[in-house]
Amino acid sequence: MSRTADIDLVFACTVTVDAVLRALADEGWSLQEPLGISYMVNDDDLFDWQSTSADRAADVLAVVDSPENIDYCIGVCIYHRTAETGGQLLFHAGRSRCSFIPTINRRSLHGAPAVTDMAWYLNALVPPLLAMGLAGYEARDLVD
Repeated sequence: MSRTADIDLVFACTVTVDAVLRALADEGWSLQEPLGISYMVNDDDLFDWQSTSADRAADVLAVVDSPENIDYCIGVCIYHRTAETGGQLLFHAGRSRCSFIPTINRRSLHGAPAVTDMAWYLNALVPPLLAMGLAGYEARDLVD
């Protein structure tokens, strides 16, 4: 038995990874995770994640925001240094929808460690994204 947690975010218009990251930076989020920077462009249905050093952030953003990749799912890992948690931010083709999956030191509910503290993630992600056109979200924490 495993657990799946994610938050699907829907924007009123298309967004760029760079714009989303700039909005989230004010809340403490960054591309810089404990292992550097992780990203992927799913142009072959393999979800082949790549890692690079923190000084390559501009190069990573150029790749994931490239017009050539608009029809592919792309992803970056984001990390909240103060809270020591993070996860994958997957942008779907067309870039008006993305999903956050807490995969780095997932926060759990006090008294229920198997359950994800979705309220914490929603409070850390949703408010900064409202100003850039976040239209809605759906949060799930399910046992598979």
